[in-house]
Amino acid sequence: MAETSWRDRLFGGLKRTSDKLGENLTGLFSKAALDEQTLDEIEEALIVSDLGPAMAARVRDRLSEGRYNRELTEDYLREIIAEEIEKVLAPVARPLEIEAFPRPQVILVIGVNGSGKTTTIAKLANLFLEQDYGVMLAAGDTFRAAAIGQLKVWAERLGIPIVAGKEGGDAAGIVFDAVKQATATGIDVLIVDTAGRLQNKTELMDELAKIRRVLGRLNPAAPHDVVLVLDATTGQNALSQIEVFKEFAQVTGLVMTKLDGTARGGVLVAAAEKYRLPIHAIGVGEKIEDLRPFDPGDMARAIAGTAYAR
Repeated sequence: MAETSWRDRLFGGLKRTSDKLGENLTGLFSKAALDEQTLDEIEEALIVSDLGPAMAARVRDRLSEGRYNRELTEDYLREIIAEEIEKVLAPVARPLEIEAFPRPQVILVIGVNGSGKTTTIAKLANLFLEQDYGVMLAAGDTFRAAAIGQLKVWAERLGIPIVAGKEGGDAAGIVFDAVKQATATGIDVLIVDTAGRLQNKTELMDELAKIRRVLGRLNPAAPHDVVLVLDATTGQNALSQIEVFKEFAQVTGLVMTKLDGTARGGVLVAAAEKYRLPIHAIGVGEKIEDLRPFDPGDMARAIAGTAYAR
């Protein structure tokens, strides 16, 4: 897919987020110059736009530097917001690279049920297939028959192997079999689905710990990545999910989905600012190609509602 096509969809998908930001800033451009009250109002507008207090403070400080010789216009403010967002996103924009030796590289995918986790696994698999890597899936979410069935359908569509068991089966056993099979057949990437039931954190922690022990016996470096899938439509809830999973799952990176279905895409910035975890990819649609590594400059401008970077 051409970069411009993806970029168009990114900006289109985040239009609700940039529109919300514009609505929250409405009425702040009537004054000839900035003053303390206007700075307070801008800061509040950025916070309620889900960009977070740290980003709001950054923008306020930046505006304060030049407030005596600069009129406040909407274009100027959006440019400042875009520049400050990019400063936060650039250090954490990091695609998933397949570098593990010996193969396979094992990627555990975690996240609450309903976050788009299973579909995201298929989209990640598609990304790796486009790069000519051999990919295998492991249906480690044995708590839900629907998750197993959905992953099997995606594996068939993509033409890749999958290791799956029955509902209620031993997830660690499935992962064990998958690693053995992937190693024997020269697979580059093994993507493992895991249960997403946060209602019983202890059970989930125990299951992930068991999977890690099994992986450690087969390949001490595995899992190489623990990727948390977040649903942008949950807004600030996404931050609490990072907090919980970071505590017990040793999260190494993030993928954010459903950025096209929400006006709360600014939470990605708040997550980057607060946790500094690598952000591997973002999703702006339901199609298999609608998940891509993100460009921090384009992402910043899409959120701020400014023109494409030249």
